[in-house]
Amino acid sequence: MRIDYAELSLIGARDDNQDRVATAVAEHAALLVAVDGMGGHADGARAAEVTLKVIVEAFWHTPQPLFDPLGFLHLTLGRAHEEVVKLGNALPLEHRPRATCAVCLVQGDSAYWAHVGDSRVYHLRGTSVAERTRDHSHVEFLLREGVITAEQVLSHPMRNFVESCVGGDPILPEMGITGRRRLAPNDLLLVCTDGFWGNLTDDDIARSLAAGGAQVRDELTKLAERAVVIGGAVCDNTTAAALRWMGAK
Repeated sequence: MRIDYAELSLIGARDDNQDRVATAVAEHAALLVAVDGMGGHADGARAAEVTLKVIVEAFWHTPQPLFDPLGFLHLTLGRAHEEVVKLGNALPLEHRPRATCAVCLVQGDSAYWAHVGDSRVYHLRGTSVAERTRDHSHVEFLLREGVITAEQVLSHPMRNFVESCVGGDPILPEMGITGRRRLAPNDLLLVCTDGFWGNLTDDDIARSLAAGGAQVRDELTKLAERAVVIGGAVCDNTTAAALRWMGAK
């Protein structure tokens, strides 16, 4: 694969950073992961750390290219959920560690992705969003139903409430898993937490990243820093990883 990739995590206006991010790049496959520890619950940073560790270690211990990418995503997210649940076994349900997560796997000329909660995956082509994940949240439901607009999402009082997460309840969470998507040269894949996308529109993200001629790291850094400025005194941790696919060798 010919790719350019980068990752970053900015603390924003918070006292600590409970997000985690990783890119794992092998000869025949690459993995992007962004995890948001839920700060309203005990030890969100630990939940994010465990989630990331389980997913990245599973990638490195699976022969590549992966024979069953969708099975890998489903089983690995399930395993991460079980490990985070264990962290909170001694705590009341409402205080147990939790996290949201977005994962994207790229191999050959294809991408596969999954998410839980409101961490997102974007597939950008040209200057447009070809596809993005739909948050497991009440606000996303209202948006799909046409009750609110995309602009109203940014200021909605329930914008930070998610309906599915890694950890907490032992029951396996709802996962959004997307099947094979063929890539065209210069397509860009992005995984990010809500501190990144929450202060930007989809058009902002697409115009800044998808067709950029600069290195991915430079464009991603500029966009993340803009998100932090827009977020101001209440800006959340701002985390993302991006990969531009430039074609097969």
